[in-house]
Amino acid sequence: MNNRYLIICILFCNSSVLHAQSVVNTVHNLSASGPGSIRASSESEICVFCHTPHNSNPDSPLWNRDDPGVIYDLYQSSTIEAIPGQPDGSSLLCLSCHDGTIAPGDVLNRTTLIDFAGGVTYLPPGSSNLTSDLSDDHPVSFDFNSALASADGQLKDPSSLTYPVGLENGKLQCTSCHDPHKNIYSDFLVLSPQYSELCISCHERDYWTPSSHNTSTATWNGSGTDPWPGTPYESVTENACENCHQPHSAAGKYRLLHYISEEQNCLNCHNGNVASTDIYAQLIKPYKHNLESYNQAHDPEEDPLVSTMHVECEDCHNPHAVTGTPASAPDVSGFTAGVKGINQYGNPVNPVQYQYEICFRCHADSPSKPASTTTRLIEQNNTRLEFDLTNPAYHPVTGIGSNTNVPSLIAPLYDENSIIYCTDCHASNGAGSPAGPHGSEYPNILKYRYEKADNTIESALTYELCYSCHDRNSILGDNSFGEHYLHIVEENTPCNVCHDPHGISNTQGTAINNSNLINFDMNIVSNSGASVSKFVDTGLFSGYCLLRCHGQGHGFGMSY
Repeated sequence: MNNRYLIICILFCNSSVLHAQSVVNTVHNLSASGPGSIRASSESEICVFCHTPHNSNPDSPLWNRDDPGVIYDLYQSSTIEAIPGQPDGSSLLCLSCHDGTIAPGDVLNRTTLIDFAGGVTYLPPGSSNLTSDLSDDHPVSFDFNSALASADGQLKDPSSLTYPVGLENGKLQCTSCHDPHKNIYSDFLVLSPQYSELCISCHERDYWTPSSHNTSTATWNGSGTDPWPGTPYESVTENACENCHQPHSAAGKYRLLHYISEEQNCLNCHNGNVASTDIYAQLIKPYKHNLESYNQAHDPEEDPLVSTMHVECEDCHNPHAVTGTPASAPDVSGFTAGVKGINQYGNPVNPVQYQYEICFRCHADSPSKPASTTTRLIEQNNTRLEFDLTNPAYHPVTGIGSNTNVPSLIAPLYDENSIIYCTDCHASNGAGSPAGPHGSEYPNILKYRYEKADNTIESALTYELCYSCHDRNSILGDNSFGEHYLHIVEENTPCNVCHDPHGISNTQGTAINNSNLINFDMNIVSNSGASVSKFVDTGLFSGYCLLRCHGQGHGFGMSY
């Protein structure tokens, strides 16, 4: 091949003539002079592995290879609006080498295979061999039009695409992202993957711009496993989409995630080695939201009301929306923004406005919701009903409490007008632990110790959960109930025996019998004679009980 033909061929292969880089300097130069490990033994022509000036495949541009003739497994997921077809156009041309079914040296204008160094015949397993299974790769060969962008809602209108990102006859193809002749960035990408510049050319995710996964400058501290083994970038903001997603050969194929296990896509950074808080350390505590018990059970398109019990990070956190923006109860904070839920009326909401709406997904009307760990006089496992503002008594989660006189509340942190989060009680325990009910040393994922066993010796620690809001001195000083000290200290009776910490539904309880969160633990309290166990409220700090507890009958002489 003379020098004139070599020059013409190089210019033909490189659509940007005299650009700073040509195919000669890339691993797509498969000739013996190529820089890659996969190259011919002696063949000196560079463009011949893809192009020929004569007797080419009918496909342009002067293609020197057969079509693979393969039926490919295509990408699919519940969230895709596009309809990928079998690869065509330039994508099919790329696959004539990159699906591993045709040898790189098998070209039309040679009667025999071009020999490759090291005895290589087909592309070896690895990132360049996509195989015929494209279900773990970004979809190609689909019509990208305004109708698709509108139906998806998070794709840019194709009319806004700008060079070098483009479509081929209205379709997104391999060449929309890759230029086979120039490798200025990496993987022959047409734009830099840094800050996901290429991804956001087409994708316009809700909430993304201010989100932590787009803006955080956190870097890997070098411990454990490299969270970004496939990229040269060193911070969360630089890796952006590729913190979680892998456009080719993704293990979590349904949304092109790095890992099959959903939580691992989060914990590769949220293990204390990138993110400032160590969520993994919470998830190995004895009481937790047990993510590892479920695999691929969560789906972004699932109903807000969870019908099949599972828990994954994405049930409570939207990775595209999460920020560090704080909030005050009951408003949702930036950590849990942009997720779906169930409101206090039982209706689906997306996105949630209040934190408790996330909890209600599983702990309210869900048919597989967890049961109470205490056997109550009035049984109720639906937390939405327990926190209803028309109830005779409830902790103030969905709104201000009904009791206007609670002398034990610790001022100025709490008063009768306070509203609290579910996570004020249910959260990771220990100083410095991240907010949220990830895992705890205490049952029911409680933030503080809360003993429920009868004959518990009272201390500041045994009822630390209660004493975090209610002043211990006030409680034991009988400021609101004349016999708190007798019951808690002298009789070793836990708070939980009398008080139901969530609330009592108005469909089951009354203001006379269930004020002040009175709903007895029937493992400890029993009926007194012919009378059903009950409390009778007779006014401010006044009432009596009809029951038997610790072998002692309680009657009209019991004051409250």
